[in-house]
Amino acid sequence: MSESVYKVIELVGTSPESWEKAAANAIETASRHLQDLRVGEVVQMDIHLEDGKNLVYRTKLRLSFKYHEDL
Repeated sequence: MSESVYKVIELVGTSPESWEKAAANAIETASRHLQDLRVGEVVQMDIHLEDGKNLVYRTKLRLSFKYHEDL
């Protein structure tokens, strides 16, 4: 097995439907900008209330991806 280095970032995804869709939104968006995504860990889930009635589900993730050094 070759040696590798991974970077870990935190992201918050949102959705009006569910925590799962909020997480999927964060991962989908990150995958358009980062290569070699490896592991996503749910850190926190909460609900943001707008005007006391409209719910926004929020999922905070730690997401790791393989670090590629520019040569």
